[in-house]
Amino acid sequence: MNITSFYFLCFYVAVLVLYYAVPKKRQWLVLLVGSIAFYLLGGNGWLLLYPMTASAVCFGGGYMLSKAADGRLKKAWLLFSLAGTLGVLIVLIYFNFGIYTYNGLVSLLGLLFRFQGRPLDALQFLIPLGVSFYTLSLLGYVLDIYYGIGRVSRNFGKFLLYGMFFPAMVSGPIMRYKEMEEELYRPHPLSYGQVTKGMQRMVWGFFKKLVIAERAALIVNTVYDDYGNYAGAYFWIGAVCFVIQLAADFSGYMDIVLGLAQTFDIKLPENFRTPFFSKSIAEYWRRWHMTLGSFMKDYVFYPLLRSGLFVRLGSYLRAKIGKKNGKRLTTFIAMFVLWFTVGIWHGGGWKYILGAGLFHWGFIVAGELAEPVFARWMGKKGWDPRHKVLEGLRILRTFLLVTLADVFFRADSVRAGFYIWKSMFTVWNPAVLFDGSLFGLGLDWIEFTVGAVSLAILIVVSVLREKGGSIRDRIAAKPLPVRWLIWYALLFYTILLGYYGPDYDAAEFIYQGF
Repeated sequence: MNITSFYFLCFYVAVLVLYYAVPKKRQWLVLLVGSIAFYLLGGNGWLLLYPMTASAVCFGGGYMLSKAADGRLKKAWLLFSLAGTLGVLIVLIYFNFGIYTYNGLVSLLGLLFRFQGRPLDALQFLIPLGVSFYTLSLLGYVLDIYYGIGRVSRNFGKFLLYGMFFPAMVSGPIMRYKEMEEELYRPHPLSYGQVTKGMQRMVWGFFKKLVIAERAALIVNTVYDDYGNYAGAYFWIGAVCFVIQLAADFSGYMDIVLGLAQTFDIKLPENFRTPFFSKSIAEYWRRWHMTLGSFMKDYVFYPLLRSGLFVRLGSYLRAKIGKKNGKRLTTFIAMFVLWFTVGIWHGGGWKYILGAGLFHWGFIVAGELAEPVFARWMGKKGWDPRHKVLEGLRILRTFLLVTLADVFFRADSVRAGFYIWKSMFTVWNPAVLFDGSLFGLGLDWIEFTVGAVSLAILIVVSVLREKGGSIRDRIAAKPLPVRWLIWYALLFYTILLGYYGPDYDAAEFIYQGF
C-alpha cells in the first residue's frame, strides 16, 4: 500500500481517530495493530513473519544479553541475534549479489583465458517491506545492550511496535530504541497544534514527491532506460534530474512520515538537513540520510577502529610511516570498510557499492589530502577561505561530485555507468539545452515549466531554512488568514498539479526498495 495512495490516507485517518479515542495507556496497541494491518495490506501476508521473527530474535537475544555475566556467553547471544536478523538480510538481499559477481568473473575469465566455468542461476526470494531499515533498528537495540548503553525491553508487544512502527517501516528513518522508548509508549494527549503541524509537513512531503520527484522521474527514466540513444548533454540533464528526483523523493517521504508521526504526538529522528548546501562530501553525508550515517559511524566505524586488528594495524603503520600518517592511513582503511558497507547496504550490486559507497570514500579521502595544500595556496594568494564566492564554489563542487556518483546509483549496471560518464565528458552538444530537445524527454514545455517553478519554490524554502529557524514556525507567526492561505495554496497546488490518481500509478519511493 503506497503511502501516496488514497487508500493509505483512509487507513491513516482511521488509525488516527482510533488512536485518540482509546484510553491513553492503550494507544501503543492501536499503533501496533495498525502497523500489522499496514504490513498485511501491503502484499503477501506471509511476509509479516520476517519482521515479527526478527523482532522476537532481538527481543530474546537482548534479554539474555542483559542476564549474561560471562563475556563469552554475551558474545554467543550477540551472534545469535546477528544471525537471526542480519543473516536473513544477507540471504534475501545479498545472496544473489554473490551469484551475479561469480557469473561476471566466469564471463571475464572466459573472455581472457577461455575459462569454461558454469554460471549459476539466481534464486528468487520474496523480499519483505523495509527489511534493510527495520534490521538496522533492531540490531542497534541489541548492540546497545551488548555495549552496556541501552535499556532492555520487557514487553514483547511494545518491542514489536518498535520493530514494526508503520510510518518508519518502509524507508526509515532508522530508529534507536533508547531514543524512541519514551516517544512510542508514553500517553499522548490530543494536541491541535501537533496534529495541524504534522499534517502541514505531510502536505509539504506530498508536494515534493508528487509534483517535483514524479516529474523529474519522467526525464530520468527516458534518458537512463534508453541510454544507448543519448549522449553528452542529455546525460548531464538526466544526471541532474536524478539528483533532484532522489532528493525530492526521499526527503519528501521523510516529511510525510515524520509529519504523520507528529500527528500521533511522536517525534521521529530527522533524516535531512538541507544537504545540498554542504561544502564537502563529508558534510553532505552529515546532512543526508542522517540516521544511516549515525548508525554506521556508531556501530561500524568506531568499533572497527577500536578492534584489536585495527589497533595493531595502527601501531604498525605509525612505526613505519610516522605517527600522523600512520593514524591517517588507519582511519582511511576503516573508512573504506565503512563506505563499502554503506554502498552494499543500498543494494546487492556493484553499482551501489560504487555509486553510494566507494566513490564517496574516494572523494572524502581526496578532499582531506588536498585540503592543506589548498589552504597553503590560498594563504599565499591572500584569499579568505570563508569568502562567500569560495564557499559557493565548494557547494557547487559537492553537488557535481554527488551528481557523478549518483549516475551509478541509477544506471542499469557498472558498465552503463562508465559509458554514461565517458559520454558526459567526451561528447559536446550543448545545443540540446536550447533547441527544444528538452521537451522530448518526457515533459512538454508546460509540464517542464511547472516542474521548474516547483523546484524554485523548494530551493527558496531550503535557503530560508538554511539561514535558520523553522519555516512552519515562521508561517505560524503570521495572521490566521495568511497562514490558511499559504497552506491551502500548497495543498491545492499539489492536488491540481501532482501526479497521482486512478489513471496514474505513482512510483514507489526510491528507498522503499532497500
